[in-house]
Amino acid sequence: MSQAARALDRIFRAESGAVLATLIRILGDFQLAEDALQDALTAALETWPKTGLPASPAAWLATAARRKALDRLRHIRIVEVKSSTLALIEQLEREAQRTHDAPEVSPVPDDQLRLIFTCCHPALSREAQVALTLRTLGGLSVAEIARAFLASEAALAQRLARAKQKISRAKIPYEIPGREALAPRVDAVLDVLYLVFNEGYLATTGRQLVRGDLVADAIRLARSLVELLPEEPEPVGLLALMVLHDARREARISDAGELVLLEDQDRTKWDRGRIAEGVQLVERALAQQRPGSYQIQAAIAAVHAEATTATNTDWRQIALLYAQLLRHEPSPVVELNRAVAVSFAAGPDQGLALLARIETSSALEGYAPFHLARADMLRRLGRGDAARDSYQLALSFAENEQVRRFIRRRLA
Repeated sequence: MSQAARALDRIFRAESGAVLATLIRILGDFQLAEDALQDALTAALETWPKTGLPASPAAWLATAARRKALDRLRHIRIVEVKSSTLALIEQLEREAQRTHDAPEVSPVPDDQLRLIFTCCHPALSREAQVALTLRTLGGLSVAEIARAFLASEAALAQRLARAKQKISRAKIPYEIPGREALAPRVDAVLDVLYLVFNEGYLATTGRQLVRGDLVADAIRLARSLVELLPEEPEPVGLLALMVLHDARREARISDAGELVLLEDQDRTKWDRGRIAEGVQLVERALAQQRPGSYQIQAAIAAVHAEATTATNTDWRQIALLYAQLLRHEPSPVVELNRAVAVSFAAGPDQGLALLARIETSSALEGYAPFHLARADMLRRLGRGDAARDSYQLALSFAENEQVRRFIRRRLA
């Protein structure tokens, strides 16, 4: 890959979600917006090596994509005339004329919040909501999302196409809904925002451990949601959780670019200002006495963040919080996290007993963190051969290259 291609790929990762959200607002069509953005990226790959990177790549892409969309619509007009197409052409031509000598138009931040509410419309299934948001807001490829869903690329592409068609046929408005329509969508929006954050915090695939663009987008959108719903504790809890996790970002990767586990992190690198903000947000959310999943997860993150050393971590409190979380969110992953906490609070043999119960369901059979957790407990018990087998299993399921390198170091 050339230097220009690598730069464009990096910029696309960082800017595509905001640019695409603005294009969807302007064009009112997911597919047309995606095609126009792809045309703009192709144009950038041809132009930027000759002219250099523009001062605002996102604005350049947004303006170029809008012009490419106009070209596509003009072609459609020649082939098949529709009144809606003509109206959109006229609108884009007026805007193009008005901004002909003006600087490129930057994406609008609010467009991403509108987009996520559109993607999380209750008419769509939860799987479609998540996939569509990760594709449009997160800029993930179909292949990346398919791996996250453990689905084939063809099946995932069909799911995305059906979701876009449903939005188009049902004329789902591209807007932040009124208060009476907010409730059915808030839980989905929270879940999807956290998935976007997690994809940035620990990328599912590739060589990069952290995708800072996705982390920043998720936190900014969570802040917007808190402003929109100041009396709702769960958005505050989600924001607290994100801020507390992101406060440890600098310590999660060594100077050599290697993954560093929580207990081995240099806590002087933790952002104490963000930790203070996160703890304050947790207290604000819990003070409303309507506990929920994200508030409890944020409380767990706060206990970790407030420990000055790994040995000072209050694992007993964390284990109790995970037990409470299971009542709100019964899932094998939460059970796994509780087992890890119990292994530190009561001993690795107790944690292994809980893992044995999870294993009977086979729900996490292909989940690398499950095998990593078991390997670590076995290692702490001095059962080297069994630990090595679990590390090998974890390696076979891990797709992020940084995680794979970490496992290889443990095996060595």
